[in-house]
Amino acid sequence: MPNDTLAKHLFHWETQPMQWTMRLRVALHLAQALEYCGSKGRALYHDLNPYRVLFDEDGNSRLSCFGLMKNSRDGKSYSTNLAFTPPEYLKTGRVTSESVIYSFGTLLLDLLSGKHIPPSHALDLIRGRNFLMLADSCLEGQFSDDDGTELVQLASRCLQYEPRERPNAKSLAVALLSLQRETEVPSYVLMGIPHGSVSTSEQMTLSPLGDACSRMDLTAVHEILENVGYKDDEGTATELSFQMWTNQMQDTLNSKKQGDAAFRHKDFRTAIDCYTQFIEVGTVVSPTVFARRCLSYLMSDMPDEALHDATQAQAISPAWPTAFYLQAASKSALGKNDEAQEALKQATLLEARRTTGIS
Repeated sequence: MPNDTLAKHLFHWETQPMQWTMRLRVALHLAQALEYCGSKGRALYHDLNPYRVLFDEDGNSRLSCFGLMKNSRDGKSYSTNLAFTPPEYLKTGRVTSESVIYSFGTLLLDLLSGKHIPPSHALDLIRGRNFLMLADSCLEGQFSDDDGTELVQLASRCLQYEPRERPNAKSLAVALLSLQRETEVPSYVLMGIPHGSVSTSEQMTLSPLGDACSRMDLTAVHEILENVGYKDDEGTATELSFQMWTNQMQDTLNSKKQGDAAFRHKDFRTAIDCYTQFIEVGTVVSPTVFARRCLSYLMSDMPDEALHDATQAQAISPAWPTAFYLQAASKSALGKNDEAQEALKQATLLEARRTTGIS
């Protein structure tokens, strides 16, 4: 399994968080895996958690056979954290098919929140109708209220205190199947990972910006960023109301204009100072300003600061290839060549998705 664990992609991701569509696909695959195991007389699974879920070369999730059990007394303990252990196991020390469903419910919470949340805390939020607080902030705008509510309800049913009140794997698979979206999009695309059948040369067909970053031709990068201007800021910049047009705001926008003029004339020290004044006010969010200050830092031999700005640009626009290209250049400047290659691959994949219209 070449593409790591679910824990890595949910809790320790480096380039992009897992998309909502992919999280639902993982949930379905796991429910189907449990249903299949049950049909083969292997319904018991020891300590189902994100570390037991692996991704194959196509980016599809697979359930490790490591946790499969022959009988309810296999294994010395259920979980290292009692907060995530099925309540009946604490009483009897026996794993049942219902306790596996309880663990599946905790895994649904992991997928929803991007964190390992104790079920008791999650259920308190659900009862208080605050379940949207469970949702990973990285997922904002990616799912409807109905789909979010349905997943929360499925998790809540799995986490019922009484084992007999929990659903079985088959009913979970049926419910999750109805929530699937973008079924025609391959998992490796949704995951943003290179496909095993694609050659390295095909993966690394770089755009002019990508090529310039890979060669560390910062003069070419400057020319490209200057020509592109701020068109990639659409949808990210904060619109200002009439009341916000104060003298202070005018001074802030003047700082940006002065920074742009300095950037255009390759006065990168002045550009850094002016863009910093603009950023520190924080009223208007602009990934392009971070990108321009990033290049200014690179031109001033300040790669650590450049990498910080490239990462900030990505945080504002997670699917913006330019942010990843600049991360690649910054990491190259820091001597992190392997990480720079990964950033280039990520940028190339994102650019390909833009070209094909996959969002």
